[in-house]
Amino acid sequence: MLRGGLLVVIATCVALTAAVETDSIKELLKKFDSRYSTNVFEDASLNATELITKYRYPVEVHTVTTEDGYILEMQRIPHGRDANNNPNQKRPVVFLMHGLLSSSADMVIMGPGSGLAYILAEEGFDVWMGNARGNTYSRKHVRLNPDALLSTAFWKFSWDEIGNIDLPTMIDHALKTSGQERLHYIGHSQGTTSFFVMTSLQPEYNKKIISMHALAPVAYMAHNRNPLLMFISPHANNIENIANLVGVGEFMTNNVIYSWAGQAMCRDEVVFQPICSNILFLIGGWNEQEHNATMLPAILGHTPAGSSLRQLAHYGQGIADKEFRRYDQGSRMSNYRTYGSFKPPHYDLSKITTPVFLHYSDSDPLAHVNDVDRLFRELGRPIGKFRVPLASFSHLDFLYGINAKELLFNRVINLIRAMDANAFDD
Repeated sequence: MLRGGLLVVIATCVALTAAVETDSIKELLKKFDSRYSTNVFEDASLNATELITKYRYPVEVHTVTTEDGYILEMQRIPHGRDANNNPNQKRPVVFLMHGLLSSSADMVIMGPGSGLAYILAEEGFDVWMGNARGNTYSRKHVRLNPDALLSTAFWKFSWDEIGNIDLPTMIDHALKTSGQERLHYIGHSQGTTSFFVMTSLQPEYNKKIISMHALAPVAYMAHNRNPLLMFISPHANNIENIANLVGVGEFMTNNVIYSWAGQAMCRDEVVFQPICSNILFLIGGWNEQEHNATMLPAILGHTPAGSSLRQLAHYGQGIADKEFRRYDQGSRMSNYRTYGSFKPPHYDLSKITTPVFLHYSDSDPLAHVNDVDRLFRELGRPIGKFRVPLASFSHLDFLYGINAKELLFNRVINLIRAMDANAFDD
């Protein structure tokens, strides 16, 4: 609403000074209007590629097939729109990975000037956005059907497979296509979990990462305060058995119901909008200061983007066990067949030799300070641990926060530049 007020002020100025500086003010209006979402309801209905195109950024769509048959979609913004927009210039690669129930749309949904992917492109980076198996953009398989009745075969994965299979597949493709040997990685929430899985199970991938920036890092969850995961935790090992009985392996796919609810109930000046805000606060923590309620219709047009029940169950196991382990298959013999041990093994964080930067906050219910501290101590090469300088900053603010650029993104970009300039030993 503040931005709408500013537009009124600018429009008034245009009317008062039209005879003097009409052309220059029109240009100013054009620039201002293109920085933010021009229509939150339209943006709710556009996919990530269409959003990027709408705001006049270059975009490429890439698909890769994993070794176990999942077809994953990635979007690439190879250069900026207003700055660093020479298409022939070779640029450092930054790979962005979304969190649980999310997709690459998270990186652009807040619009130019606010969305992390746009900001990175303007700063001179070749931006790649990944999508985990099972979400809106990666809901395909060479033979399995995600919508098959009474079958959960497509959904038999957790973030273990996302980290161990999906991430390496997408990263290899981004490096090959861009002609680079290494890249920078930025993950949010589950996007950090899957990175820790990849580099602990396949340590050779450490050599392909210049720096890793974990936004709201999630590995240990002993101090988790998220109500949904706390509810799931005591029943984590039973969830999949129940799912198999009823033939449902998916959790909260994106569909027209959420999109309709977002537009009808969550828009400005609708009495139900505070309820929509409270639902987000329940999941990601309470912070009205950084919450842009006007953007709710656009956000809910893209989130939730779908996940497997096993992903939630895996987090639930970590809360109950207070450890960071591979997925518990449900029985000692099943674990032995899968891992060669009766209990699922720990992820060996000491094998992660990528320079890791942890960005955390005091009020994050999913990435508690104590759990972040433990993660930092056990990583093989932690370089920095940075607290967001706003006490109320919470889990979803790392993507949607009104001041995320000033409080977080600028620091991440500066750290990436420092790594590119060899400020740290290779």
